[in-house]
Amino acid sequence: MAENRPDGRHDTIPAFSLLSRHRAARVALMVALPGAIGVESKPPLAGSRRWAASDEAKGLTLISPTLLYALALLFLPVLIVIAYSFWSQDYLTIDRSFTLENYRVALTEPIYRDLLWRSLIISLAVSLITVTFSYPVAWFISFHGGVHKNLWLFLITVPCWTSYLLRVMSWKVILGYQGVLNTGLMSTGLIDQPVTTLLYNSNAVIITLVHSWAAFAILPIYVSLEKIDRSLIEAAHDLGDNKVWSFLRVTLPLSLPGVISAFLIVMIPTVGDYVTPKLVGGKDGVMIATAIQAQFGKGANWPLGAALSVTTMVIVSAMAGCMVLALKLFVRRIK
Repeated sequence: MAENRPDGRHDTIPAFSLLSRHRAARVALMVALPGAIGVESKPPLAGSRRWAASDEAKGLTLISPTLLYALALLFLPVLIVIAYSFWSQDYLTIDRSFTLENYRVALTEPIYRDLLWRSLIISLAVSLITVTFSYPVAWFISFHGGVHKNLWLFLITVPCWTSYLLRVMSWKVILGYQGVLNTGLMSTGLIDQPVTTLLYNSNAVIITLVHSWAAFAILPIYVSLEKIDRSLIEAAHDLGDNKVWSFLRVTLPLSLPGVISAFLIVMIPTVGDYVTPKLVGGKDGVMIATAIQAQFGKGANWPLGAALSVTTMVIVSAMAGCMVLALKLFVRRIK
């Protein structure tokens, strides 16, 4: 086909071009006047239907069985323990009548109050010491590990390959009356007779727990340090900060998420640790988990054991929140 031009010449327009223009015009007309050409416009999807058709909804649908399974494993046992804490027990008979007597005993009886207080102090001390010693190790690997970073991380995780019980027993051998430490001190002439205060007390529990949880504190701190942009530290040096101030103003605040994670990872499990106090704690290192186990075992008082568990869980959660807030305030003040 041909089209006239102003200069009198004729240009040939391909047929497929005219067809494309015709189709474009038809599409535009269908969009603008759907009723005029007999095409019904589809109503917009409602909010719920639009969300159900989204990729987010499809993704949640795929993970929902796993999510429900995880929630069942996490919340159902907790709900059962909470329910038991409001009941009472007479030997093997459970009375499901609502009562707060178990919580009164858990919070007012001196033996349980002292055990809970001791457990919180030991857990807090273990967390602070572990994070304090783990941070320099993680910092050294991140900033000075070079090509051997993976090797350093590998060596840190080697103790975790063995049984937790075996590691606790090894510290019992080290700190014992005729253990490695006493023997070494006597051979050097620093002491004349073995020291009896190394084992079966709170200090032995703290030492053992710090060693057992050190690797779990180093790894999150290391990951947080690896995410720091090194150019920010160089910029701090260019602006006049020395190594100490650049660490306090740049490295420490940016690594705070790893520090908080490490603190919580160590503190929460150590409050309920049962094996370590039993093996190396003695009567001076008994923690609340021992009392809880006794109520569920020989004591045959599951409601009281459940009340002790719930009380410990609530106090630890509040304590963890306060410590996170304190760390954030501390970093904010030094910035």
